[in-house]
Amino acid sequence: MKLDVIKLDGGKAGSVELSDDLFGLEPRRDILFRVVRWQRNKAQAGTHKVKTRSEVSYSTKKIVRQKGSGGARHGSRKAPIFRKGGVYKGPTPRSHAHDLTKKFRRLGLLHALSAKAQAGKLVILDDLSAAGKTGALAKQIDGLGWKRALIIDGATVNEDFAQASRNLANVDVLPSMGANVMDILKRDTLVITKAGVEALEARLK
Repeated sequence: MKLDVIKLDGGKAGSVELSDDLFGLEPRRDILFRVVRWQRNKAQAGTHKVKTRSEVSYSTKKIVRQKGSGGARHGSRKAPIFRKGGVYKGPTPRSHAHDLTKKFRRLGLLHALSAKAQAGKLVILDDLSAAGKTGALAKQIDGLGWKRALIIDGATVNEDFAQASRNLANVDVLPSMGANVMDILKRDTLVITKAGVEALEARLK
């Protein structure tokens, strides 16, 4: 697959040959779904917690006498059947993460890249060195028509560009090692620098 390379000002900077092994697969929704679910579950805090009958604060005095009241023989106001009593088998802190093999996670990233390429939402950028101030960068991005963009650079992100794009709500910037399925899919446009393409090919080969 061959794509044109552009600059931040919209000018052309040649072309690049993209590997079909990375960008030419037929996207499979089932693979993408499983990887996104793995990411979301791993990121879930799991800090939900309720109090059991041993943790709620109530007097331990017996509610009514054992016999003669005509009512049930309750022994504690902390029982789950009472208002403000303890919860029975409620949620406790736990991890929601589940295992997914490294091979399958790699496959999910390949299908995410291929999905953007197939949809025509993949842009190859020469480099990020031409970034100016935040205002100037915002005008350049508007001129390129990027509404919600994820930009993937090489091993490290250009510091000037990272600082200029920090306050732009419609732009996310990641190094190649930070590229992941969920971030790629939730943004409309995927922008990869030439250094990013080389780093992804080395990472996913």
